[in-house]
Amino acid sequence: MQTRKIPMRMCTGCGEMKPKKELVRVVKNNLGEISLDLTGKKPGRGAYVCKSLECLKKARKARRFEKTFSGQIPDEVYERMEEEMQKNE
Repeated sequence: MQTRKIPMRMCTGCGEMKPKKELVRVVKNNLGEISLDLTGKKPGRGAYVCKSLECLKKARKARRFEKTFSGQIPDEVYERMEEEMQKNE
C-alpha cells in the first residue's frame, strides 16, 4: 500500500515548511489583483502564508509578497487580507 505524499509549502511570513492544508494561499490573477484564496483553487500565481495575522504582518514588513509577485502591493490590499484573516481565525 502506498502512502500519499503530503504537499508542503513554505510560509512567506515565518519561512517554515508546513502542509499545504495548514496555510492560506495569496493569489495574483492575470489582471494583477491580489487576494486571499481560502479554497486554494483560484487561478494565478500563488504564495502561501500561515493562518495567523503575525505571519501576514511579517511577510508584509519584509515585502515578501512584492518579491513573489514582482510589483508594488497597495496598503488597502494588505488591510483587506488582514480583515479576512481575522474573520477566519
